Amino acid sequence: MYTVCKDHVEHAIDQFVDEFEDAPDIVDLKETEFSDWDPPVKCSECDNNAEFLVV
Repeated sequence: MYTVCKDHVEHAIDQFVDEFEDAPDIVDLKETEFSDWDPPVKCSECDNNAEFLVV
């Protein structure tokens, strides 16, 4: 699972495919709320705000 900014979403997809050998689901964090989990605020690759969850 990766939380990333728009600039790093393609890299996160590539990492996911390399690791799991399957296509990920991409969730827009601005449009989705989770009842039991607060996503990280920052991108896992840089200091920008996280915009997407790649799972």
